[in-house]
Amino acid sequence: MARTFRLALAQINTTVGDIAGNAAKIVEYIEKTRDLRCDLVAFPELAVTGYPPEDLVFRPHFVQENLERTREIAAATQGITAVYGFVDDSGGLRNAAAIAHDGRLAGVYHKKRLPNYGVFDEARYFAPGDDSPVYRLCGVPFAVNVCEDIWFEEDVDPLVAQSRLGAKLVVTINGSPYHVGKLKATREKLVSGLARRYNLHLAYVNLVGGQDELVFDGASMVFGPDGKPVVRGSQFQEEMIVVDLELEETAAPGFVDLGMTAELGVRPAIPAREAKTYDDVGEVYAALVLGTGDYVRKCGFTKSLVGLSGGVDSALTAAVAADALGPENVVGITMPSRYSSEGSFTDSGELAANLGIGLWNVPIEPAHQAFSDMLESYFQGAEPNVAEENVQARIRGNVLMTVSNKFGWIVLTTGNKSEMAMGYATLYGDMAGGFSVLKDVPKTLVYRLCEWRNRNGDSGPVIPQAIIDKPPTAELKSGQLDQDTLPPYDLLDQVVKAYVEDDRSYRDMVDMKFDPEVVRQVIRAVDLAEYKRRQAPPGVKITPRAFGRDRRLPIVNRYRQR
Repeated sequence: MARTFRLALAQINTTVGDIAGNAAKIVEYIEKTRDLRCDLVAFPELAVTGYPPEDLVFRPHFVQENLERTREIAAATQGITAVYGFVDDSGGLRNAAAIAHDGRLAGVYHKKRLPNYGVFDEARYFAPGDDSPVYRLCGVPFAVNVCEDIWFEEDVDPLVAQSRLGAKLVVTINGSPYHVGKLKATREKLVSGLARRYNLHLAYVNLVGGQDELVFDGASMVFGPDGKPVVRGSQFQEEMIVVDLELEETAAPGFVDLGMTAELGVRPAIPAREAKTYDDVGEVYAALVLGTGDYVRKCGFTKSLVGLSGGVDSALTAAVAADALGPENVVGITMPSRYSSEGSFTDSGELAANLGIGLWNVPIEPAHQAFSDMLESYFQGAEPNVAEENVQARIRGNVLMTVSNKFGWIVLTTGNKSEMAMGYATLYGDMAGGFSVLKDVPKTLVYRLCEWRNRNGDSGPVIPQAIIDKPPTAELKSGQLDQDTLPPYDLLDQVVKAYVEDDRSYRDMVDMKFDPEVVRQVIRAVDLAEYKRRQAPPGVKITPRAFGRDRRLPIVNRYRQR
């Protein structure tokens, strides 16, 4: 016999280490779903501790507090069942899902598959689980697993065992980080295929929010046995997704019987909602806004500083900051030098006015001349080179960090992935700051993001077209253009992607018809700039392979491709 089973997926924004705050949010959502007479509500992976907690799990008092809050949450589940992630200490540390029912902790599932690639280090922290129980709630058999557990289809996979035991609904709780295109190209296809293959409803609840360099995009979903979507959640925002599923009641041995939850009778109507989704470029913009806003707020800052050069990178950074924090919490600083064009200053002023952010003008010529005078006797006889150019970038970095130090505002750096790949940045200059908004954004994508923001903003275009149209330049010497030093960005970005993200060899890239000279230039520059990138601030990850957590190479490294 079929039963209407009301399921809620609570894609919440947790904060790593805020165990009390995370637990309070979980209880708040349990109350909301109880009011809607839901049978079961599911929360993301490690929702109690925040995800990923990293080496915090090695602190016994951290694990103990998480266990205490896990029991407190269970006590708040009268009349409902809740599934939520926590760190268990049974037989070693475990990435676990609590199954709490009617005021008690009725079961615990231990994650079996522990990812240890890319940004994941779970084998460092956790022991794998060894059981795949199936529960029976309101007559409906359901099972629980955690994130990586559903990314395999071998017979040892927990989903295989759970389906064979008779599960009609499988709830998987996730902390799946975002990168561009991942939702449609990977997650939806995965969930759809597994639901159809095992003839069950597969519910996927994902974390939302920023944590250090990671952004979690939510986009929770339920797919039915026919492989078609039943309901989808929004991207990049907290949300409670509630859905009524028609599921078969089954009585069979081997189930852990939880009994009933919601009373029979008429239930309140499910609140109307519309899932917010984006195209690929819009996804990236939303990820930058969420990642930047959460990093700034969760670190305890309220205001941010952006050095405005009149170029696209600083313009996009300022736009993201204004959208993430509110324009009243962003201050742009122009720092013209003897080489700055009039257009750079006026364009920055127009940008600030369009965004509604504060604007300061701090000319650096007095400091620039002072540095020249201080070092003149020591540099006599030596030809001017990049050292004199970079003095200007370091003066600007000093200005920004001094203002930050004075008022407690975080500096948002403006360098992009193309520049960071090539080392086209100045240590203690334009790299100085607390967070790098565009760290993983290639230059060609910067332009597309500027155009997307101008088309999709509530107040119309904000980034002046003159900024988008002008040739990229650091303006550290007369007539300077980026293309004097770097290959054209449309070519550079393709080669950087091939080398950094796809691990292509020199021969591979030449066979792909890239200019051998350009390939050699990129390989050499990327390899030599590792020491710079290690000293760069963290930034939002939006590609499948970002510098930093995804790509870990030694700084002292003499290996070179022949």
